[in-house]
Order: sequence, then structure tokens, then C-alpha cells
Amino acid sequence: MSYTVLARKFRSQTFDEVVGQQAITTTLKNAIAQGRVHHGYLFCGTRGVGKTSMARILAMALNCHASDGPTVAPCGKCDSCRSIAVGDDVDVVEIDAASNTGVDNIRELRSNAIYRPTRSRCKIYIIDEVHMLSAGAFNALLKTLEEPPSHVKFILATTEAHKIPATVLSRVQRFDFKSISAADIAGQLNMICRAEGVEIEETAVNRLARLARGSMRDALSLLDQVVSMAGKNVSGQVVDELFPAAHDELLADLIDRFAEGDAAGALAVVDRSLGQGHTPDHWCSLLIGQIRDLMILRVCGADTDLVDVPSGLRARLVEQSQKFDSGAFVYMTTVLEELRRSVKTSGSSRALVEAAVIRLAEAAEFSSIESLLAYVGQAAPVDAPNPHRRWVFPGRRRTVQKKTRRRR
Repeated sequence: MSYTVLARKFRSQTFDEVVGQQAITTTLKNAIAQGRVHHGYLFCGTRGVGKTSMARILAMALNCHASDGPTVAPCGKCDSCRSIAVGDDVDVVEIDAASNTGVDNIRELRSNAIYRPTRSRCKIYIIDEVHMLSAGAFNALLKTLEEPPSHVKFILATTEAHKIPATVLSRVQRFDFKSISAADIAGQLNMICRAEGVEIEETAVNRLARLARGSMRDALSLLDQVVSMAGKNVSGQVVDELFPAAHDELLADLIDRFAEGDAAGALAVVDRSLGQGHTPDHWCSLLIGQIRDLMILRVCGADTDLVDVPSGLRARLVEQSQKFDSGAFVYMTTVLEELRRSVKTSGSSRALVEAAVIRLAEAAEFSSIESLLAYVGQAAPVDAPNPHRRWVFPGRRRTVQKKTRRRR
């Protein structure tokens, strides 16, 4: 018998088993209980957060044969539930929009939608990666999506909601799936390990949860890989040997080197970071994002909702944000954005990255605009050393010349 990967074996089968999406499950359960099920839903979110699983669970809830009507607790044992769970039900049609992008595919869907379901209450179309449909296909779908037959339901799923036309968005109920927290992922991994008889150290579980970056499917794939290497006893050392450090952890280490003025240490971290396969411009974008989070934490406080970082890293970022003033973050962002644009067309992108890193490592305690204005207001010599900070806008020191207007 072929092996079933953990991501499929432990796929959620009921609303209560879905991890990290309580608001969405509560809304859908209430809609079913109150008889207010919409004819069209759009599930948005990154990969591995439960969009397709939720779509199948909703389909089972609407078509479960063990109930006289739609139910919030599908049995999971009837023919309909078992077929939907594996994607083989004749009345629940799953379409991959990435390979069925054309208008002809949607016209076929429309022609088949008028026929009543074979054995179930509803005929349900689950269209995955719906943003891949062509403009003509979207237009062909609009009328059916707005006024489908009473027995038809549409469930659309996408990882790129911004590519969905507004005309489609206005015809469906949209649900945005959140990235799953590291704590929730760790709890699910512990449960699965107990069910599989795997002994795993807490440090290994937490590391896998961090590496998954909010995706339960990624976490289970990582666990599968670790178990294949270590067997039934998984230690933190095995995980460290198999997987590199999470990239946001490397960036946090890099920023620590900036704060300490350790240029050599910063270059070592950059070498490890770029060694993970990131292109220089993508690396710049990642570091800009991390510095942006630090800037917001510095300005708005540790409890702000304007940043979305893993819970295991938040305390460290809050501490780091206090090592710089807000002006430092503005300058770092400016330098890195200029660097990002330059490395795209340069044949010496690695050297440019390293030069910028040295520049930032030597500039960890630069003066803010306010202190610089106060310094200038004291009429001190421009090249006089700053007694409080060791760096003031490198490359921007110029001799101040008094401009006089020539009288004619």
C-alpha cells in the first residue's frame, strides 16, 4: 500500500479541526445553522492555511447524506462525505484554474451547471487559484456567478486576491484566511506526533513551526522530511542539520550586528543569508520589510497591530527597535531601496550588497534630524565630532557656504 503523506492523512475533516481560522469557521457554521448560505464564496490567503480544506468541509456540510439538510457537523462516513474528502464526488467539481484558464472551460461549466445534482442537494464548483482565469473566462462566469441555479454553489480559492476583478468580488462573500500562528502549528504538530508514535523534542517542534511561516501544509511536509531522516525520535539537532535558519532570524541577527557596529559579523550573516538562494534584490526587499516592522514598533509601540510578525520573534524585534531612533530606520530604508534598484542591473551585485552592509554597520547610531538641526543651530563647525553619536549622515557632509545674491 502506498504511503499517505501527513498533509493528506491529517487534513481537516470538520469545521472544528481547522486550525487558526476560528472567525471563518464560526461564520460559516452560523450561516448553515441559520439557513443563510450564500451562493458564492471567495477564500483568500497564502498557501497551506486551509482554503481548499475549508471548501471541502463546507461541501460536506451541505451534502451530508446522514442529515436531513445542511449540517454544521457532517458525519464524514457517508458516501458523499468520503467522496468529497478525497475529491472524487460527482456533484462536487474541483477545477484547477491554472490549467483551465480559457473561456471555453467556463462555457462548459455554465452548460453543465443547469443540470441538477446526481445524488446530493447541491452541485458545488470549487475553483482553485481562480485568479489564473483569463479576462474572457471571468466575463463568461459573471452572470452565472451572480444568478446561479438554486442547486449550484461556487467556492473560489486564490492566493492572489488582488488579481480578482471587482465585478467578481462584488458577487461573492470574501473570507481572508490568516497565516497560522507558530503556537497553533506547534500544537498541531505535537498532536500528530503523538498519533504517529513519534518522539520529538520541544525545540524541534518550535523550530519546525517557525520554518513553516504560517503554513500548516508546509509544517507537515517539514515534519515528514524530518521523520524520514531521524525515524521515530526527532531531536532539535536533527532539525538544525536538515534545515537552515529561518530567514527572518538571520535578518534579526544582521540587525543586531548593525546595532553593535560589527561590520565583519554583518558580512558573515549576509553570506549565510544569500547562501539560501535569495537573489540580491529579493534579499533587499526582505530586509526592508524587517526594518519597516522595527520602525513601526519603535514609533507605535510594542502592542501595535500595524506589524504582523511571528509571535516567537516579536519580543526580539521589540527589543531591537529600541536600539535605533526612528531616523535611523528611515535612513536604512533609503539606503536599501537605492541598493535594491542598483543590484537589478549591476554585474557586481554581491559587492554592492556588502558595501551597503558595511555602510549600515558603521552607521548604527547616527543623529536624528532633530539633533542635527539643534547641532547646526549652535553654530558649531560642520566637521566637529559629535560627542553623543559617532555617525552623522555619511556622504552628506558638505562645506556650508553662505549664498549671497549678486546685486545688479
